[in-house]
Amino acid sequence: MPETIAAMAVGTMVATMATMKREVKISLLSSKEPAPLRPQPSKPLQPLSASLLRPTASFLSTPEVSLLSPQREEASPYSLFSICLDVLIANLEQWCSKRPDGTLCLPEHWCFPNEIADQFLERLARQGKITDRTVSIFQGKQTNLKLINIQRAKLSPSAFTKAFCHHKLVEVDATSVDSELLASDIIYALRRSAWIQKNLQCLRLDSTSVPQNSRLQALGQFTGLHTLSVANVSFWSEDLVSVSQLPKLESLDISNTLVTNISALLTCKDRLKSLTMHYLKCLTMTNPQILAVFRQLNCLLHLDISDHRQLRSDLALHLLQQKDILPNLISLDISGGTGITDEVVESFVQQRPEMRFVGLLSTDAGYSNFFMEKQGLKVAGGANMSQISEALSQYRNRSCFVKEALYRLFTETLSLQVTLPATLKLVAIGMQNHPQDLPVQFTASACVLNLTREDLAKRMPVRLLSEVIYLLFKAMKNFPYYQQLQKNCLLSLTSSKILMDVPFDRFNAAKLVMRWLCRRENPKMQTMAVSITSILALKLLPEETEQLQEELIITIKELLTILRQKVAEKLNDVTFLFTLKALWNLTDESPSACKYFIENEGLAIIIQVLETFSMSVIQSKVLGLLNNIAEVRELTPKLVTEDLLRHIISLLHNSNIEVSYFAAGVIAHLTCDRQHWLACDVQRRDLLQDLHATIQDWPSSWCKMSALVTYRSLKSFSPLLDNFSQPEVQLWALWAMHHVCSKNPSKYCKLLVEEGGLQLVCDIQERGQANAQVRQMAASILEDFRMHFTNYQRPPTAPVPSLT
Repeated sequence: MPETIAAMAVGTMVATMATMKREVKISLLSSKEPAPLRPQPSKPLQPLSASLLRPTASFLSTPEVSLLSPQREEASPYSLFSICLDVLIANLEQWCSKRPDGTLCLPEHWCFPNEIADQFLERLARQGKITDRTVSIFQGKQTNLKLINIQRAKLSPSAFTKAFCHHKLVEVDATSVDSELLASDIIYALRRSAWIQKNLQCLRLDSTSVPQNSRLQALGQFTGLHTLSVANVSFWSEDLVSVSQLPKLESLDISNTLVTNISALLTCKDRLKSLTMHYLKCLTMTNPQILAVFRQLNCLLHLDISDHRQLRSDLALHLLQQKDILPNLISLDISGGTGITDEVVESFVQQRPEMRFVGLLSTDAGYSNFFMEKQGLKVAGGANMSQISEALSQYRNRSCFVKEALYRLFTETLSLQVTLPATLKLVAIGMQNHPQDLPVQFTASACVLNLTREDLAKRMPVRLLSEVIYLLFKAMKNFPYYQQLQKNCLLSLTSSKILMDVPFDRFNAAKLVMRWLCRRENPKMQTMAVSITSILALKLLPEETEQLQEELIITIKELLTILRQKVAEKLNDVTFLFTLKALWNLTDESPSACKYFIENEGLAIIIQVLETFSMSVIQSKVLGLLNNIAEVRELTPKLVTEDLLRHIISLLHNSNIEVSYFAAGVIAHLTCDRQHWLACDVQRRDLLQDLHATIQDWPSSWCKMSALVTYRSLKSFSPLLDNFSQPEVQLWALWAMHHVCSKNPSKYCKLLVEEGGLQLVCDIQERGQANAQVRQMAASILEDFRMHFTNYQRPPTAPVPSLT
């Protein structure tokens, strides 16, 4: 049945939440910072030299995030190629046949060239669809893989071998694969191919598992390797000795490994161009010994010796104080180092005019004009928005630095006045890459609030907002008991742009918000949860609402509890109004919700509301709710009570057309079925006469009401239109249909056709025995229907009965 959306309904909610946002955000980081739930391995910084490493895309699992041209990318539709891959993945079971062992096999006539095959595999992985069963589609010769990206996939060693090791692979990224697939298993499987041993150019094994006391010296057999990354792996000094002998090795990442001595790097001193050794905590060498090795790395262009600040490493300071060391360096990362000042860094950079990047986050450097003004030098730091954005981009896989950069971003954006989609995207990537890191998720949620508050969200690309909302709900799910994080995520939803226009999983969102509502938080947070529930309910399909059985029961109970409290206090505040609206919208075309309302003494509470408050805005919401219940035929007898009918009849004669309209709707539905009135037929006839007289006094159905009356569908009118024995009921239904069709013809003329209402209206007009006034109203609707499709030249999509 109907729901109304007042012109300023969402705006009222946003204004109401503004103060709450400010209060929550300002207190957000002033309290003691939460400790991480568990240490998260960090992925090293990507070297900057474009000649060394192919850029690694960072993405969200659902929906996708691309790092290229954020504003343009997010403002444009998904590419046709991406859409096709997504459709294929979603229907993989239907397209594929099954082998005897249950694994999937592509149709025989299908053949994927390497460009498509590589992206198909990567997309399967990012959507979490890589399993032993699905990865089998890459067996055989139908797909031609060159680059495999299976980050975070869960595979067995045998499935990995069968799917990939017969391909001519040049790049393998197995970052953070499930522990079932060990690094040693991957190496052993790849070694079985002589072609791969000689031609594999890039191998990333970051955050993979290694059996205790095992070594990875077999990596030294991949003689074609240019790039090797073993960050966050049990990689020892003996393993470093082996890989340092690789004849083509140019880029090496040994961050957060068990290496104690880096002297083996001297073996590749004339070819190593990029060395990343972030958080190399097990080093036993002294600073002079380490610097002696660095001094001989003649070809080095990129060096990363960044560290966790709490370790108090001064290696970077000693490096900066050296003369004639690493003269060709163009990229230096010393974030987290201690004792570093602007002066010492400036001096080092000025001696190397080709420097293009310096990492200074979590140091005391980067604040002088030199770093703000030097052309061509990118700085990852915390001094300004440019440095913070660079830090979020460079360190997206290092939780310690992501958290620091997000904290700086939060303070920089407290009074933000401009829209920053590129920055919001970087925040999203940080959230995606560290889903189980509470400090990252907590601080990121606060940054999202700053970046999307008030009018800022209206200018953000819808696609980007959709991705961010997905991540916020994922954070709520991962940390259900961290209340401040929950509040931040919910506050982000109070944006009218997000709630009304942005596509996201509203079904699961409604689940989370409803459960959160029932926790009985402080009054301000309760208001927020109720308001979000009221609007999310509008966006759910009726069948989705019916699936929320458990949530509906507890939510309706809680909403009725709120109403009871407000009535007792005689307080018609914004929470009270949103509670009525939430009940109205939740019961719309939801028999289950209507049933739970009745079972929880909702009618008694509603009568108390009508007896306590006389404002038309409250009366119309109550009557809209009663309309929804009256549409459920088995519940109609529950409404036929003396107390309730007395109030409805009184409101039928209300001078406010909106209140009178909804009261008339309740009476029309209640009187439609005579079976409910067998013992009091006289009363039913009196109600019908009263209904008819009231409609006669109404202005034209073209009239304007204080709130826009809307319907999900027009199906509820069908039994009223077909009731020729009670023309009063037909008259109300036709007046209502004519009213909404005149206000929004493109929506309701279409529904008339699709739901069969147009045929019922034609039947009324053609039936000679029908009431003359009813036939005249039916003719008005049909004329408007003709005019709409004539003017807009939009033929209806369903068969249309003859209108002549």
